Amino acid sequence: MNLLTIKDMSKAYTDKILFDHVDFSINENEKIGVIGINGTGKSTLLKIAAGLSEADSGSVVKGSNVHIRYLPQNPDFTPGSTIYEYVIKANTTQDNQWSIEGEAKTILNKLGFSEYDTVVDSLSGGEKKRVALAGALLARADILILDEPTNHLDRWMTNWLEKYLTAYKGAILMVTHDRYFLDRVSSRILEIDRGSVYSYETNYEGFLELKAQREEMADSSEQKRRNILRRELEWIKRGAKARSTKQKARIDRYNELKDAVPLKKNESAQLSSVYTRMGKKTIELHNVSKSYEGRLLINDFSYIFLRNEAVAFVGKNGCGKSTLMRLITGQEKPDSGEVETGDTIRIGYFAQENEELNPNQRVIDCIKDVAEYVKTADGSISASVMLERFMFDATLQYSMIGKLSGGEKRRLYLIKVLMAAPNVLILDEPTNDLDIQTLSILEDYLEDFDGITIIVSHDRYFLDRTADRIFVFGDDGGITEEVHKDTDSILEGTAGKGTGASNAGKGASAGDNGGKNGKAVWNKGERALKFSYQEQKEYDTIEDDIAELEDRIAKLDEEMAGCATDFVKLNELGRQKEETQKLLDGKYERWEYLTELAEKIKNNRM
Repeated sequence: MNLLTIKDMSKAYTDKILFDHVDFSINENEKIGVIGINGTGKSTLLKIAAGLSEADSGSVVKGSNVHIRYLPQNPDFTPGSTIYEYVIKANTTQDNQWSIEGEAKTILNKLGFSEYDTVVDSLSGGEKKRVALAGALLARADILILDEPTNHLDRWMTNWLEKYLTAYKGAILMVTHDRYFLDRVSSRILEIDRGSVYSYETNYEGFLELKAQREEMADSSEQKRRNILRRELEWIKRGAKARSTKQKARIDRYNELKDAVPLKKNESAQLSSVYTRMGKKTIELHNVSKSYEGRLLINDFSYIFLRNEAVAFVGKNGCGKSTLMRLITGQEKPDSGEVETGDTIRIGYFAQENEELNPNQRVIDCIKDVAEYVKTADGSISASVMLERFMFDATLQYSMIGKLSGGEKRRLYLIKVLMAAPNVLILDEPTNDLDIQTLSILEDYLEDFDGITIIVSHDRYFLDRTADRIFVFGDDGGITEEVHKDTDSILEGTAGKGTGASNAGKGASAGDNGGKNGKAVWNKGERALKFSYQEQKEYDTIEDDIAELEDRIAKLDEEMAGCATDFVKLNELGRQKEETQKLLDGKYERWEYLTELAEKIKNNRM
């Protein structure tokens, strides 16, 4: 049954067209995920569907008995109200006044609240979002409209919400950056792209396949247009007199083809990473502890960050992850222990909250204030090119920052951090308020980043793409590295887990292979600065092992050159070469680690 229909709807914001005569409808029990670049109108579409914003033209028709509940991205609260009062007031009806109290407490517990008389004003932004989510989920709604419901939720709450929405008896229209969540909950995807809305009757995985097919068809149509245009141009050049109706029609046809605007694809930025050279000394944490208001957040944690590694820290909300980031940046001091930072270290800190941006400044000037040009492995790039690669086109670059959407401002803040050319990049909940395409660009960027990446996130997809190693905060301030598990299992299985400080920094063995790009990962954490017996033995022989593997690859190349027509043997030799190359890559990684450790041992003895 149809619940809501939007017909021939148009909407503009200042001089930007968000929707150009679009149609779509919401049917009973549909689970619809809305995706699109920040600033394309996702939140606006949700508000129009919820009846909180009006379209410039077109119609929005809702069933007479259809009840809609809306969760905004940034909810408002009555000053002085408690979380319990908010949830009760938002949902009490004549039919449920006897049951609502127990239901309200149950859902608040599920979302991490046990003190129901807590005043909302005292809560953090993330906690306020969870209170608003509790109120929205408790409603008896035919259509539940959710704007970024997973923001500020840790993995365990996200998992609960995922199951709740999957079983929800009603339609859902939602915007979320969490791609695994979107894939598991949604049954239909709406993509907003340059004023149009495309509907895909599938989940996120199916959407990626169908979108690729749509873009291939668009490429084919554009190629046909160019071929026709070329033939028509040749005909025009031959001197058509345009005397007959037929000739005039061909000239008109040529002009139409010439003036047609080809479909532009949203291109992911293939961007060489901006980077400042790093010396031998990086960032070292030695027996660091930190308490806050009598609660031990970090207990005797030691770790040495090595070059070209991506380390993620996960744990429940409020466990101390952001505190650790501030210790690393020097914004806070540990209660005990020491944080040592190398002289060449340049930290870029992408915090949970944007720094203040001048609303009266142009986008391009905001980035030029950081740097007009910056060096990459492929040469220098300008501020304008960096903005373009992160989807700020030429028009948007000269817009005032005050006209940007919240997501566009978040993206601009990210570019400011990257443009400063850090060699240590700290990303504290980077997936909050960034659209999926921006996250894909950032993930590609991090794959080639030649520095240290430190991540705080509960986004499983983002961690799978970026993290080499994952550390988990326990309830007692201990921080433990998890190995031999995939990201989802780590996030799923550590709820309520207390980890002792004695476990801090324990890592994987040489045989583990869980890093990005198939890189082997070894223990680099807390330990005495000396070789174990096995490490010393390995260090003494590893260069010979590397030379032997290189010789083996050279011989395989010679054999392959001599049997170019024997495809069976060529295939077997190719397989052997691939396996040998993987072994060699692993030895290089291990050699780099052992060499750096040997250097640190040497310096420690001096």
